Order: sequence, then C-alpha cells, then structure tokens
Amino acid sequence: MDADNILRLADAAGIETYYWDNHGNRHDASHETIRSLLAAFGIAAATDAEIWASLTTFWRAPWMQLLSPVLALREGEPVAIPLRAWEEDSQRIIQWHLVLEDGTRRTGACRLGDLAHDDIAYFDNRRIFQHRLPLEPLPCGYHIFRVEGEEAATSLIVAPHHCFMPEGLTRAWGLMIQLYALKSQSDWGIGDFSALQGLIEVVAHAGGAAIGLNPLHALFLNLPENASPYSPCSRLFRNPLYLDVTAIPDFAECPEAEALAASAEFRRVLESAHDDAFVAYRAVASLKLPVLELLYTQFRAKHLAANTGRGVAFRSFVAEKGHELEDFATFEALSEHYGAVDWSGWAPQHQDAKSDAVAAFRNTRADRIGFYQYLQWCCDEQFAAAAGRAKARGMAVGLYNDLAVSVDASSADYWMDRRQFAGGARVGAPPDPFNEKGQEWGLVPLNPMRLRETGYAYYRELLAANMRHAGALRIDHVMGLTRLYLIPNGAKPTEGAYVRFPLDDLIAVATLESQRNQCLIIGEDLGTVPAGLREKLAAANILSSRVLYFERGQGGYKPPTDYPQLAAVSVSTHDLATLSGFWQGEDLNAKASLGLFKDPNEETAARAARALDKRQLLQALATENLLPAGLAPADAGDLAWSAELTAAVHAYLSRSPSTLMMAQLDDLVGQTHQANLPGSITEYPNWRRRLVRALEDLGADPAFRAALAGIAAERA
Repeated sequence: MDADNILRLADAAGIETYYWDNHGNRHDASHETIRSLLAAFGIAAATDAEIWASLTTFWRAPWMQLLSPVLALREGEPVAIPLRAWEEDSQRIIQWHLVLEDGTRRTGACRLGDLAHDDIAYFDNRRIFQHRLPLEPLPCGYHIFRVEGEEAATSLIVAPHHCFMPEGLTRAWGLMIQLYALKSQSDWGIGDFSALQGLIEVVAHAGGAAIGLNPLHALFLNLPENASPYSPCSRLFRNPLYLDVTAIPDFAECPEAEALAASAEFRRVLESAHDDAFVAYRAVASLKLPVLELLYTQFRAKHLAANTGRGVAFRSFVAEKGHELEDFATFEALSEHYGAVDWSGWAPQHQDAKSDAVAAFRNTRADRIGFYQYLQWCCDEQFAAAAGRAKARGMAVGLYNDLAVSVDASSADYWMDRRQFAGGARVGAPPDPFNEKGQEWGLVPLNPMRLRETGYAYYRELLAANMRHAGALRIDHVMGLTRLYLIPNGAKPTEGAYVRFPLDDLIAVATLESQRNQCLIIGEDLGTVPAGLREKLAAANILSSRVLYFERGQGGYKPPTDYPQLAAVSVSTHDLATLSGFWQGEDLNAKASLGLFKDPNEETAARAARALDKRQLLQALATENLLPAGLAPADAGDLAWSAELTAAVHAYLSRSPSTLMMAQLDDLVGQTHQANLPGSITEYPNWRRRLVRALEDLGADPAFRAALAGIAAERA
C-alpha cells in the first residue's frame, strides 16, 4: 500500500490522519480506518491503483467543471463567480443568467479571455485558468447561477454577517427542562405541549426570557422504549408522544375517543403511567396512539371530506412540507407494515425510498400515510401555540429547540435520502476522561462530500425545520460544524478519525436561516474544542455554552465576571450531575455500580477530585459573599445540600455578564439523579426520570417562586 498517497487522499477528503488527546498523546489513524472512511464517503481506496485514481480525481475534477457547485458569500462582499476553462477556450463567449430567490432574473454575456483570472492549473501539458466574473452585489438569500449549454449550476448563498439576536437581549435568564419529565395533573404519563404552556406562564410571570428544551425530534413510534432524544428517527419532524391528545380540537368532536379515554381499563393504565416515577413509554404510546387514530378518522370525515377550515389548514401544511413529510409518513407506515424500525431488514424493494415499490405502497396506504401526516400537523399546531404563548407573555427568546448531532442508523432521514449520509461510518468520540474506551453513538453522519455538491440543501432544510416557531436553536456538539469523530461501521471507538466539515459555509447557512427565522443560535461547545472555533462562532453571534462545573481558573472556579458576554451559561447539563447529585456524589456512585470506572484507582481519584470540587465551590460562593451564614469551605465534607445553597449557586452564576443564564428545573426542585449517564445505555434509566413535583405544585410554591425571583433579581 502506497502510504504517502493514502495520506494525501485522506487529507483531500478531509480525514485528519492523527489527533492529540487530552493527555497530550498523539493518535495516528490506521490505513484501514482511512480506507473504510473513504469508502463510506463513496471514494474508492481498496488498492494502490484505486487510491491513485481517486487522488487524481480530487485534483482534476474541480478544474474540469466550468462552474463550482456552491459559493458562499457574505452580505456586502464583492461577487465574483469562478469559471474554469482551458486556455484555448479563452475566446469562448458565454451567455449566463442568474435567478434570485425571489424569481428576479439577471442575464449577461462575456468572453472568458476578457475576465481576470486568479489561479492556473496544468493538466496534460495544457493550462486551465480560473476566471472570475464580477457581478453586482446580491441580496441575502439562495440564488442560482447558470451558463447556457451547461447542465451544472452554481448555488450562491449570500448570508448576513451575524446571526439573529433579539434587540436589547442582555443578561436574560430562563429554565431548561426535559419535556418528557414535566409532570402535570392532566398528563398521560409524559410531559406534553399543554404542560409546556403552563410552564411558560410560570417563567414569564417571574420575568424569564427563555425555556430550553431537549430535542423534540421524532423517535421510533413502534419502539417507544428507545427514548434517547439524541438518537432520533428524524430531525425534520417531531415526536407525537408530546401531544396533549385532549387539546386537539377533534377530541371534543369524537365521541368514540372520549368514550375510550373514559373506559375503566384505559383509566387504569393512564393512572399507572401518570403516577410512575419514570416515563413508561410503551404504556404512553398504547394510550395515545389508539385515541389519535380515532381523532384522525373523525377529522377525515368531518373536515377533510367537507374541506372545512381545518381541512384546508391540514392540506396547506402537507403541501408546505412536501415530499419530506410524505416520505417520512411512508417510512412510518412501512415500519408498521413490517413491525420493524430497521429498514435494512425490510424487503429489498422497500429499502429504497425512491423505488417504484415504495411508490406503489404509498398509493395503497394513502389513509395510513395521511394519519402520520396528521400527527405531524398536530405537533406543529401545539408547538406553535406554546411558542405563541411565550411571545404573547413577552418572553424575549421564548422556546429554544435542541438539534441533535445526527440520526440513528435505522432512521427515516437516512432511508429518505441515503446519498446525504456516509452509511459506512458512525459518529462518536475518542477516549477521554469521561469514557476511556471512547464512544460510538450509533448515529450515521452526513457525508461532507455530498453537502457541498448539493449546495447544502439538506442542511438548510434541517435548520429551517428546527427553527420553526422557535426563538433559539441549540446545536448539540457544535464542533461538528468543523469536524466530527467518525468510526468505520463495526469498528471499535478507538479506531476512528476526525473528519473536517466546511465550517465557513455551514456558518454562512446558519446565519442566513437564523435571521430569516428570527432565531438566535447557541452552540454546545463543551469538551475538546478545535483552536479558533469559538472565535469564529462568536464573530457570527453564535452563543457559546459555558457550564459552571467546567469553568475553572487558577485554583478554583472562575469568578462570574470572567464568563464571556456572548454565552449561555448554566450550572449543569442533562449529561452531568444535578447540583444535589454532584454534592452527594450520586453520579460517581452510579458509575461505580455500573462498572464504568476502568479500575479502583480511577474511582478513588474521581472521589478525591469531587471532595476538592466541593470545597472550591463553597470558596467561590464565599468570595462573592453568597455563602449562607455559619458555613465555611472547610465544612464541605460533612455539609448536607440545601435549597439555600442551590439559590446561592444560581445567584453566583447569575452575576455573569453572559447573554443568557439558564437554570435547570431539576436543580430548582432538588432532583438528585441526572437525566442521562454517559457510558450507559439500559443500565441506567436514561431519558425516563420524571420530575418529583407537578407543575401545578411548583406554580403555587412560594419557595420555588422565590428561587425564580432571586435569579431574576441578580440578572436585572
């Protein structure tokens, strides 16, 4: 194997051939890893001949095309379209036309030899020039540039310099909540969009600006126990289990649904699910889906058949969402047909979303596909209603969604457009202090080659779908905009490599969608952050994520004044211990009981570090004169956690100059166990634990209201 050429090919494809770990050790990607990742991207590299041919293609292919597939520009920048042609074609007259996003057309003609050129390449003893065609400035948007006689076109993305930021937003605050965990008196065993409206009232009344949510992505309805919101079936659509079934207008018009919901057996299952300390996803699905089917039958008969206002609204939604919704609903119907969510196990003719067999299936199952479209419409209506309530109550940000890194390898999104994904790879993380074995997350990554070829069309749709009705979007693992750790499918997490993504172009698309949707962006930049990334995100007005546990200075926690202004700060996250759990070492106990420490020495070191963390936390509070009277840092070892200490920590973080300060509802109600324990799958009740207190109790609790008032006072 030609070692030099495979490394050159890896670099050309964006595969980083080595990385440095947190301990300063260098890790080189094996040739087998490189070949496997190249194959996942559709690049042949099995032999020396294939490697050379692929490398030659990388060198030649861009120069053999008159037009580039995409050009990302910033608003106000000069526009110069690259045109590549052989030297002997310099006399060629080209007729070009530009179609702006609003339909406006601009046309022109030029002789290639009259244009300036800024680059030259040599192939076959001939020269190719890269000419530049200057154009008048373009408005922000997605435009198409074509040349007559050429099949290819250039997608022009003209983006603003900065993401949207609500006017006057400064030192605002809000609550973070796992929506499934939110408990109300009327829920059916899981938090829902109506409970979210109730929480909006509580937070808005206290002066809060935002409510941060876990990803609401569609999961696998036929496998409801697969509950991780970060391993979705689709990032384009939402999870119908969050619907408040009784709030759908069709419920009041459907006697059959009301009768079913009032039946003795239904009430028995409902009460058991409602009172459970964990979300019983299978029971919740068994309650909601049969009633939703009755509602759809009622809706079809009363509204679709008669083309009422609701019928028209549904048809408009379906038309707006187009083939993506139709394909997603078809996936749901096929999953139901096969009784399996992993489409790789379906009949071969149904594994291709674009096949004639899938089209035939769709034609014979129109009503069932309509049902799944109806569920998404209801989700859109109820989420929009919650967002509207937040806006009406004066919340400057309102709801903010969370965008998962990618989708499950069995997902609808992957099935719907397999060309967009690198199916032979999985997203993960190399070994680090949190998991010395590394992690493979079961997510199939987007193919960076395909992203550019398609003018980032899928990425644009993805952002728009998740910004819809939202005031902010948190991008999980925002480092994925510049690089992702990818593992060949079936390999160990240690056998992966980092792969580069087109950061500048992806930020350009994000700023454009942010401004269009009036939606600010928060980048989850925790962990190993590549050099220069935070500066680029800040230049685009993308908020950094800063977590108290990780913000350390010389000998202790950073003072609040050291936090950056352009950030969303919080004490913890769903992957970390709650304040109470941190203090009690509940996360360490859980890791020990599940065997997640590699050896006794690692556990001993972790517990010693936690003891120091606790003393330093009390010292930080004391430095800010926030430590409750009678306490001292030396008391940390024997001190029980209290509501007063919770208030003090939040007051400490509230003093930061950061744009947003987000408090976890789990911390404010004294929850001990965290939502998710990284490194575990089924051994720990991840993504299931409900809040210990109901929403109605919280709203009436003077202590809880005082906690919110304390945060609001510090942020004022």
